[in-house]
Amino acid sequence: MKRSGRLSRGGAEIYYQVIGDGPAVIFAHGLGGNHLSWWQQVAHFSTGRTCVVFAHRGFPPSSPVPGAQAPDSYADDLFALIEELELHDVALVAQSMGGWTCLEYALRRPAKVRALVMASTSGKLDFAQLRDKEVEAWTARAPAALDEMQRRGIHPAGGERISREQPALAQLYWQISELAPASFREDVRKKIRDQRTQSPSALAELPMPVLFITGDEDWVFPPAAGPALARLAPKGTAVRVPAAGHSVYFERAAQFNELIGRVV
Repeated sequence: MKRSGRLSRGGAEIYYQVIGDGPAVIFAHGLGGNHLSWWQQVAHFSTGRTCVVFAHRGFPPSSPVPGAQAPDSYADDLFALIEELELHDVALVAQSMGGWTCLEYALRRPAKVRALVMASTSGKLDFAQLRDKEVEAWTARAPAALDEMQRRGIHPAGGERISREQPALAQLYWQISELAPASFREDVRKKIRDQRTQSPSALAELPMPVLFITGDEDWVFPPAAGPALARLAPKGTAVRVPAAGHSVYFERAAQFNELIGRVV
């Protein structure tokens, strides 16, 4: 099965695609992506899963909206999409910004989520509240590392290694990222960061398996936060992927697919 559509709600149209048959897996992209970002996951899982990909409101081909307002609707948009597609038992796979969307949905509707994957993200959970020494050391070093990457023309969410070892993938990442206006993305970035205030203890409310995946060379999200957060979820697990940056799903797709295949 393969189809696409547009969900109208709240003054915006949300573009989505449904590919494959089987248990439903919904993929929520990050700030540098859209529905196209998951091409390596859809090709892998659609033979035995119903893969749902979408573009968050404001990210083409979904309709444009103000970046300062877009994140307020993300979880509600996901709820509406699940209702529209009549899905009753879903696995959610969230990359970076998508964590705000999926975690909020899982906290509101835990009975409808059979598994949650948080890739390089804590969503609204404030990882600074973990009081983890490795996370604190990363926080002190991250601004300089990000500035250096930007100075060299390296996409922070791609990372130095993918730029050096897989330049074609790095170029594709840039091209997908730039489909959304830079000013919009920056407004969304500021808004979701302002929303990252919730206590990590909220993870105790999630009854489903929760898998945190982080890349050891990530300078956008602290790699050590994944294992620390996983310990707070009743069925939490975590994997730190070596030789990978912020976008493990893009840079190390085969390993990422194998990891999430255990839970979705």
